[in-house]
Amino acid sequence: MKQTVVDVLMYLFESYMENEDDMDPDPDRDMLQSKLVEAGFRPKEIEKAFDWLEGLSDFQEGPELRDPAPKTTRVLHPLELSKMGPECHGFLVFLEHAEILSPLARELVIDRVMALDEEEIDLEQFKWIVMMVLFNLPGEEASYNSMENLVLEEPGPHIH
Repeated sequence: MKQTVVDVLMYLFESYMENEDDMDPDPDRDMLQSKLVEAGFRPKEIEKAFDWLEGLSDFQEGPELRDPAPKTTRVLHPLELSKMGPECHGFLVFLEHAEILSPLARELVIDRVMALDEEEIDLEQFKWIVMMVLFNLPGEEASYNSMENLVLEEPGPHIH
């Protein structure tokens, strides 16, 4: 099975979520890398995942960004749309309209999707990326909880 950077990120995030109380808040990178290799991930994907996470933390430590104007329509660049596909784009629009994603969070999600070297991101991966972004944004706890419910809840039967 081909392992991707998203798989590494999801594994790290799930492990952190499940063991949040037991985990060192600032784990050693070498220790994490060793654990990921033991879990079966390739060093190349692990390194790219660390780079992706650094890009996410750079956003928080960088200059303060202004929120894009509310109620604006974000038109995706063809490369963004190609990577996200219509299903992820539709879900992105849904999250904005449901006020789970602020315009600033939306831009960070798009940035983090584009930072991946995957040709296309599927909806399940996209949902996890959104959760990781919201988890790392200060003041987005309510949005994170809403997103966590969307990702982790078991889909029920459809009533027609």
